[in-house]
Amino acid sequence: MNEQLASLMDTYRDHFSIGAAISTRTMDVYSDLILKQFDSLTAENEMKFAELQPEPSHYDFSKADTIMGFARENGKKVRGHTLVWHNQTTNWVFADAEGELVTREELLERMQSHIETVVGRYRGQIYAWDVVNEAIEDHSETFLRQSKWLQIIGPDFIDKAFEYAHLADPDALLFYNDYNETNPTKRKKIIRLVRELQDRGVPIHGIGLQAHWNIYGPSLAEIEEALQDYASLGLPLHITELDLSVFRFEDRCTDVKEPSLAMLEAQTEAYDGIFQLFRAYRAHIDNVTFWGVADDYTWLDDFPVRGRKNWPFLFDEQHKPKESFFRVVDF
Repeated sequence: MNEQLASLMDTYRDHFSIGAAISTRTMDVYSDLILKQFDSLTAENEMKFAELQPEPSHYDFSKADTIMGFARENGKKVRGHTLVWHNQTTNWVFADAEGELVTREELLERMQSHIETVVGRYRGQIYAWDVVNEAIEDHSETFLRQSKWLQIIGPDFIDKAFEYAHLADPDALLFYNDYNETNPTKRKKIIRLVRELQDRGVPIHGIGLQAHWNIYGPSLAEIEEALQDYASLGLPLHITELDLSVFRFEDRCTDVKEPSLAMLEAQTEAYDGIFQLFRAYRAHIDNVTFWGVADDYTWLDDFPVRGRKNWPFLFDEQHKPKESFFRVVDF
């Protein structure tokens, strides 16, 4: 790598921290890029419920501890992701010995025990947690997503998760995190949720905007409108899972084997405009985290189309900076 290549984290040091989602595998594959470009790390999967507590009485912190050690050795901050989610939570959490749903009290006890153990283990080492992830329903007028957490505990499962996390580490910043955050209908529901939590005195300290976008949208106007609305709540905003797919979500084509010049040019323009907005809202945005590092690995490979590659980042499959990188750092 060119030693003179600009650094994202240095370029944006006076604006917001720059993060990347990593795993125990990619932290080695991308070590050079991570050390130079990012000052904040998020475990892509290694701190989720199913990974840390696959069985009732068994915790496995080996992978999470490896990431924490890497971060500590290299002076990187860590965002914790995620404590309570409808996905990647093993079925035992919600069932008793006979396989029936547990009571509200039992599930609250399991939630509290998990949060106390996990957040307590990393107390003082993880500066921010995505406490509740994706609890809002997407498309209908329904407010909260149907999940076992909601079914068994009720809507206050969200309050309880934040309260337990705050007790486990009073100094950690606690975030509600969600996707489709620019969609006007869902945006209103996220804002309603956060405002209600604030009104009840729940210890919520920020809003995580995932930003799984693509080169066709949302538009810059839609993103700015969303940023304005979220900023009005008076809480810090983190862009938690940024990537820019080169396909529309509904595009099911399978014949694209490499990004076209038009795709890359559109991606460059989109990243340029998005970071202009982020800089304009630097008073409200404290962190921007990419949901990966370079194009050779992304969760968008095979999703939502099996067998299809994607190229959503600022660095290509050879870990070289794309034109979008240079536009983001040149302002």
